[in-house]
Amino acid sequence: MSSFVLDDSEVREEAGRWWWLFLVTGIAWLVVSLVIFRFEYESAAAISYLFGFVAVFFGINEFFAIGASTTGWKIVHALLGVLFVVAGVIALTTPFTTFAAVASLMSFFLVLKGTFDIVVSFITKGDVPAWWLQLVAGIIEIALGFWAAGYFGRQAFLLVIWVAAVCMIRGVTEIILAIKLHGLRKAATA
Repeated sequence: MSSFVLDDSEVREEAGRWWWLFLVTGIAWLVVSLVIFRFEYESAAAISYLFGFVAVFFGINEFFAIGASTTGWKIVHALLGVLFVVAGVIALTTPFTTFAAVASLMSFFLVLKGTFDIVVSFITKGDVPAWWLQLVAGIIEIALGFWAAGYFGRQAFLLVIWVAAVCMIRGVTEIILAIKLHGLRKAATA
């Protein structure tokens, strides 16, 4: 009986092969953030649709990350992907919810994503010199999440800012991941 086992350099090279995909998605998230900041959303339904689309795309993006992950992280990315897609579908199917419901989804989303970014930053601390950027992004996400959960004088522009900030932070973390993967590929081929 034979088994197929990859050594460490082969795993790094395989994961590093997809660095450009995360660079492209990171830039796309930054562009989405800019587009969101440019438009005015004044109704709860418009904000709900906005959040729904962003959450679904976050979920899809997490599924992309499965290909560049080890077994344990594949499970985490899959669970996050499912959670984000479900949250997005809920927001899209019930667009006339109150600001409180949208802010609750947004706060959950931010705290979950921020926690994930903080954990990943500490895990990759020894391998990535710019690990602290992902740590700062995670802290900002958690702070925004608690602000979204606790702020009761909600206004439409604040929810839009929260969604745009999440897209901007996601863009930065995707670019950081692209740099990490590119470094892994260089190290594996050297």
